[in-house]
Amino acid sequence: MSLISKYQILSQAKDSFSKAEYKNALEKFARVLQTYPNSTEAYNGVILSEMALSGEGGAEALFDYYEVLKVDNQDQADKIIREILQNIDGSLDKLSKVFEDPIRNRLESEDGILYGDFKKILEDGAEFKETFENIMFSTRVIITQKDDFIDFLDRLIEHDFAEMALTYLENALSIYPSDTLLRKLFKKLDKGKNS
Repeated sequence: MSLISKYQILSQAKDSFSKAEYKNALEKFARVLQTYPNSTEAYNGVILSEMALSGEGGAEALFDYYEVLKVDNQDQADKIIREILQNIDGSLDKLSKVFEDPIRNRLESEDGILYGDFKKILEDGAEFKETFENIMFSTRVIITQKDDFIDFLDRLIEHDFAEMALTYLENALSIYPSDTLLRKLFKKLDKGKNS
């Protein structure tokens, strides 16, 4: 397979995925991966196609997110999506390890800080905005439950992180378009922007 046909096949695979032809997309991504085993784009495409074929929610949203990220920086996009996909695969194992080791410093965890731990910091008297900004630049907040996600979005809106909240909400609504709690938060955010 020449380099030109590699990019042609990747393009065809992405087109198939966009048309919800996941089996065809999977075959094309796999074909590229056989010849170019180090192709992160083909690897990510195979995983996303398998997810979509098995009916796992969010595969389409992740694919769209991946395409948007690639506009700015292909290598960074490949890395981000690969990490997300690897975290999806091993998330239960990783979460159980976090719970087994309560002494671990929450902010130095290699995977980030669980939202429950973040809330405990706030309950101990820390200010949301300052704490969140510090965490945002040093690690990431890991949210594993819908209620925590809703609470997190509500706090973002409350503390003037409107753009970030809007990004999360748009992504969540693309996966769960009829969710009433998400719609309420969207209206609250919209109301805050218009006042």
